[in-house]
Amino acid sequence: MKKKIISILSELRPEFDFTEEINFIEEGMLDSFDVVNLVDEIENQFGIKINGTDIIPENFSSISSIAAVIERSQKA
Repeated sequence: MKKKIISILSELRPEFDFTEEINFIEEGMLDSFDVVNLVDEIENQFGIKINGTDIIPENFSSISSIAAVIERSQKA
């Protein structure tokens, strides 16, 4: 799953290295528009629907947090 997430992030913002466990939001690697595009791409690639209450910056700030949102959405 992590490789797929990194691939999606790299397509979205190819100028950044998303393999590091840093806060993508705080580091300026992703902004709110990027998060909206990321949610759309994750939903399409993983065949899930992310709950609107889960679409907050904290849930898209790292690979681990994105994976957690995907796992919650797959169980819903």
